[in-house]
Amino acid sequence: MRWSPFIALLPLAQATALTAILAGNEKSCYYADVDGIGEKIGFYFAVQSGGSFDIDYVVMDPDDRVLLEGANERQGDFIFTANKLGEYSFCFENDASMSDKLLDFDIMVESEPRRTISSQQQPLKEHTSSLEESTYKLNGLFTSITRIQKYFHTRHHRNYSTVLSTQSRIFWFTLLESTVVIGMAFVQVWILKTFFAGGK
Repeated sequence: MRWSPFIALLPLAQATALTAILAGNEKSCYYADVDGIGEKIGFYFAVQSGGSFDIDYVVMDPDDRVLLEGANERQGDFIFTANKLGEYSFCFENDASMSDKLLDFDIMVESEPRRTISSQQQPLKEHTSSLEESTYKLNGLFTSITRIQKYFHTRHHRNYSTVLSTQSRIFWFTLLESTVVIGMAFVQVWILKTFFAGGK
């Protein structure tokens, strides 16, 4: 997981937290509108379960120019600046696997940039600036904590899925082994019966 140093710079933002199931050979796209140039866009995703926990993704701007892309990625955490107004697309593709993938992702668009203080408010500038800086720092810390929680949540899902898969494999291997042992016992009895019957 890549932690971005710009997380603390994100003020109050519009966020969309989604969970989706992506079937094998399926492509799914999601969109976010940007109303101002220079706004920050946060993009986080993690494959919770399915296959090898990997997915292909691509992020494009309103002119369909690729901003971010990756193949066979398990999770990612990115923040970038919007240089164009319009609709940004976030697409996921499950071409590498036939199994369904459970995908958890967030799309955040900065909605309230920092206020500038006018000359009439100059006496309160120092106090207001300190308060705003503290607020932005707290917001950044809370965002970091949220990201860490999502990271451990994803790890929990993957480990649980691995345990279930291992239990299933042990069960079927034990069943196959028992069948082979029982089959060998019957074969040995049949060989002995055939041997002694032939001796008569």
